[in-house]
Amino acid sequence: MEWRGGIGPGVLSAVIIAKNEADRIEAAIRSVAFADEVVVLDSGSEDDTVARAVALGARVVCTDWPGFVAQKNRALQAAAGEWVLSLDADERVDEALATAIIAVVGSSDADGFVVNRRTFWLGHRLAHGHAWPDPRVRLVRAARARWVGHDPHDLLAVDGRVGTLTGELLHDPYRSLAEHLATIDRYTRLDARRGSVVDVLVRPVWHLFRALVLRRGLLDGWPGVAFAGLGAFYTFLKWTRGHLDLR
Repeated sequence: MEWRGGIGPGVLSAVIIAKNEADRIEAAIRSVAFADEVVVLDSGSEDDTVARAVALGARVVCTDWPGFVAQKNRALQAAAGEWVLSLDADERVDEALATAIIAVVGSSDADGFVVNRRTFWLGHRLAHGHAWPDPRVRLVRAARARWVGHDPHDLLAVDGRVGTLTGELLHDPYRSLAEHLATIDRYTRLDARRGSVVDVLVRPVWHLFRALVLRRGLLDGWPGVAFAGLGAFYTFLKWTRGHLDLR
């Protein structure tokens, strides 16, 4: 077991949802080894995800898959700590963010904190567009928070004051272009919306313009352009599937 020691008895839990993440679960767990406990909710992994999580000292809860929002609420409820840090298996806490979390937990009067998430796309660190900054509420008082939203777009809502932390949550969601395309297919089936021809034609172009021009994604070079283009394709497919009921 690898453990650096906790902040204090029952103060901070780190929770991670996972399925077939044997190649990434260890990095996620190690990045939150400062927590008092790490809880992994596994929804039927067929690889070594569970064994690797247990070997690193995590408490593993095996569940079915009820959807993103419901599963993350389960994780929140499974945590023993007053504070809960929520991660996906493809995310890692950097050292600056870990230091910031340690500094505020147990001493802040806030009820939640926003962290800035940075996305890596196929090995490329993105610094603009929709990849950075990507603020997300991830550290909360368990009793004052719950996950809301429509799958696959979950949101951690906080009943109280929300602050902002320094540091970065590192996000490496796609192992390959094929996985990215498969994710677009799967998520747009969940996210399909009915709209008009204007939605189908204008929204993808607006996504691309915002990402590349307004948020300067062009400065990330071809990886930034490709990432923005795939985001525009997601938008197009979401509204096309909803409009034509192609699910």
